[in-house]
Amino acid sequence: MNETEAHNRETETAVRAALYLFPVPLSATSKPADVLPEGNARLLKGIRHFIVENVRSARRFLKRVDPSTDINALTFTVLDEHTPRTEVDAMLAPLSEGFPIGVISEAGCPAVADPGADAVAVAQRKGFDVVPLVGPSSILMALMGSGFNGQSFAFNGYLPIETAKRTTRLKEMERRIQRERQTQIFIETPYRNNRLIAELCRSLPPNLLLCVASDITGDRQSIITRPLSAWSKATYNYDKTPTIFLLYS
Repeated sequence: MNETEAHNRETETAVRAALYLFPVPLSATSKPADVLPEGNARLLKGIRHFIVENVRSARRFLKRVDPSTDINALTFTVLDEHTPRTEVDAMLAPLSEGFPIGVISEAGCPAVADPGADAVAVAQRKGFDVVPLVGPSSILMALMGSGFNGQSFAFNGYLPIETAKRTTRLKEMERRIQRERQTQIFIETPYRNNRLIAELCRSLPPNLLLCVASDITGDRQSIITRPLSAWSKATYNYDKTPTIFLLYS
């Protein structure tokens, strides 16, 4: 073992073996130091094995947190929506050897509407420690800024693409709002954001409230709540920008 390898092993063992869930900035313009605790950066320095949704963005994130990071000394394993679940067990091998592993998503919190949840499930089943870390969550930050019910809410992910199923889902969310006073949260492929707002205005009661939370923590952050009747007359352009949608009454 050469001097560099010995130093890396000593640094890594300073962080106890666990699966660490590292949130990352939501916007490309967000500085890590502005949205992440300093403690996250300290932990990252002690980890050499990472499970990531995208290697390029993970490497870029680590360099933004600490420009002195030796990327070539790190190992990256991809866990994305196409990864067979049968391959996830092997990704946690370093934990069995006493080494910590970091999980990094494309944006926001890993394992929340994110493939990293599969790694967490395996870690829990095998009895490994799981350590979720503080950082930005677009879902919670959108809810915080909406003015809607924060005690009862549901995240619905993407709406169905097929028209009939999509209409059914929207009506189900409307019923939950009216009967349970439950905030409904969902997302759309960014290039369809504008069309989604127009569809909501056509399909749902005009007095229903819609909050559009876009580019959260970014330079163009916008969180606006208004009735659908007002959205139908408004001028906006949210296409190609990561956006969260919330409905309430």
